Parts: sequence; structure tokens; C-alpha cells
Amino acid sequence: MNNITIRELAEKLKLSVGTVSKALKDSYEISEDTKRRVREMAIELNYIPNLYASSLKKRKSKTIAVVIPEVADSFFSLAINGIESVAEAKGYHVLIYLTHESFLREQNILHEFKSGRVDGILISVSGETTGSEHITGLLENNIPVVFFDRITDDAKTTKVITDDFNSGYLAAQHLIDNGCKKITYLSISKSLSICNRRMEGFEKALSDNNILPREEDILFCSNNETDNLKAIIDLLSSGYTPDGLIISVEKLIIPVYQACCTLQLNIPGDIKLIGFSNLAASFILNPSLTTITQPAFEMGKAAATLLFNAFEKSNFILANESIIIPSQLNVRDSSRAKI
Repeated sequence: MNNITIRELAEKLKLSVGTVSKALKDSYEISEDTKRRVREMAIELNYIPNLYASSLKKRKSKTIAVVIPEVADSFFSLAINGIESVAEAKGYHVLIYLTHESFLREQNILHEFKSGRVDGILISVSGETTGSEHITGLLENNIPVVFFDRITDDAKTTKVITDDFNSGYLAAQHLIDNGCKKITYLSISKSLSICNRRMEGFEKALSDNNILPREEDILFCSNNETDNLKAIIDLLSSGYTPDGLIISVEKLIIPVYQACCTLQLNIPGDIKLIGFSNLAASFILNPSLTTITQPAFEMGKAAATLLFNAFEKSNFILANESIIIPSQLNVRDSSRAKI
């Protein structure tokens, strides 16, 4: 599809060029409804601002983008540190974009990058993302993209990940070795690759230990803290209360501790916990939390190094492959067996 001008975009929307320009720049002068209409039409008509397109032809932006779901998660904070350690040495700026687990927001952000706003992109996809067409468009425009942690399998570029299947298996096996027979896996997405691979490892560990996996052994939570707390309390007060929980993402750790406190469940006496987390405060929780810790800084650094290689070395190609950096089990009080 041919790119259209801002004037043509304004005519389609029956707005002035000035209003469209301000909406695309997220100006406070324009209503949220108008901004939404402009962004949606811009995507539909493949509008790319000429200002950035011409800038791309003349020079590099000396900027890379990091697109992530959130910054509250300690994994992403550490990964950003790893990314910045490489970018700073190269004299580049790092722009952080948050999708807040929204595919539409992710799609809108990536659409803007077609204009040449950044030289390359590092991305960890949202919990709603199921495909990669919005990313393929960037690759076709010769904008290098590297995934880290959360990926889409069908995107033909390099992905820096950890061993999620093995980590899920290790988490379940650890709980089984410490006496658990009724283990529930907590997830936040039915499509997110990291959650599904960890879940597959969990199910394989159950099977290898002659424990029949049940549909009820998977609890899908959301991005709403109140709803998650209620769902976990309902799970732990049901007739088939689990004796072990695998918490697949960091944001569910506090709701689990809150639910156990509300129901006066003893950890690890009544229920044992293990969580996927880089949270520095894991050891001061009461009791301290056993974790599967991802090499976040190393993953961010590796992904950034690959990205810079892609636009600094003419003979370097971002292959369609996965680079795996192993995670680590840190045993603490929340999963220990009774002595």
C-alpha cells in the first residue's frame, strides 16, 4: 500500500491538517477520542510522517526503542539496565515504550517506528499479542528487531530467551520433591509464549511423576489486581485446595501472599510456593520466596549487542533463531519440606 500524506489523512477524517498533526503528537489540546480516530485511520491507511521518513534517509537517529509491557516487573528493570550498558557505550539513546499488556497499543507504537524514529527495536510482547504481522512490516522496512523474553514464534528474527520449558519442569519437580501432590500453575495469558512453555514443563513434570494433570490445575489470571486476588482466594478456599503453587509471573506473587494471609494458610506448612521472579526482596518476604530467577541483565545485554551488530555490521544478519540463557532455582523457605 502506498503511503499517504498528512493532508490526505486529514481529508479522510474531515479534520484540519493542524488537528491531525497535533493528534499524532499526542497533544493535550486534542481530545482522546479524536486522537484514537486519527491513530486508527493512520494505521489503516499506512500513514508515515514525511518528517521522519526524510530524516531516515539523511542520518541515523542514534536512538533505539525498547518496547515492554511494564516497568514495575523487576525483570524488565534489570533487562533495561543490561540494554543501556550496551547503548551507552555506543553513544545511543534508549527510549522506553510501555504497552501495558495491550496489543493495540503495541501495534500503534510499532507503526510509528516505520517512519525512522529509531534505528532499531528491542521488544518483549504484550500478553494480548498472538501474531507478528505488525513486526514483519518493520523487518520488511529494514528496521532491525530483536525479541527478548516474550516472543512470537513466527517472527523471522533473533530471539533472546531463557529455558522456560525446563524452568517450568524444574519448578514443579522441586515442589514434588518436597512433598506436594496437588500443584496449581498460575498464568496471566493463554497465548503468551513464556507462560505456555513454563506450563508445558509443569505438566511434563506431573506426568513423569505419575500425577495426572487436571484442567483445574491451571488458573488463568488477568491484569486486574482485585480480580486476581479474588480468583486466588477462591482457588485456595475450594474443596480441592492445592498444596503447591507455581506463580508464573511476578505480578501474581503479592496477591498469592495476601490470599494465604486472608485464609490463614501456613506457608510452607499448608501450601508451598515457588515463583518466577527477579524480585530483590524475595528473601525478606514472610516466609522468603523460592524463585526461578531469569538472567534479566544478561538477556537485555545480549539482545542489545545483537541489535547493534545488525545495523553496524553490513555482513551481519539477524537469523531466525533463539539464543537461550538458562535461569536459576533459588530455594528459600516458602517451599521447604517439614523437617
